[in-house]
Amino acid sequence: QVQLVESGGGLVQPGGSLRLSCAASGTIFSFYVMGWSRQAPGKQRELVASITSGGITNYADSVKGRFTISRDNANDTVYLQMNSLKPEDTAVYFCNAYPPYINYKMGSWGQGTQVTVSS
Repeated sequence: QVQLVESGGGLVQPGGSLRLSCAASGTIFSFYVMGWSRQAPGKQRELVASITSGGITNYADSVKGRFTISRDNANDTVYLQMNSLKPEDTAVYFCNAYPPYINYKMGSWGQGTQVTVSS
């Protein structure tokens, strides 16, 4: 079982930046695909970014060019750098870990961290 703990959320003005971190434990971190998903009030959870053990990244169209996912396998941590934030980025952001042979929804999840973009 993978344990995931997110940090770094908060309140930021439109156009600002935030960096989310997720510390993993309880597994061979380097083997897992790591992802960040978000869920806004009244909406379904959506996968916004993922990164494989080899560093291949994938992004939702809504965040391409603004968000960057990265991982530090030596420290079992994954990051989400969020730039040019918009009010529509407001959501609870969840860290996610899953083996490469299953759907991300079946993986392990953190408790989430709130990101609010507002002036």
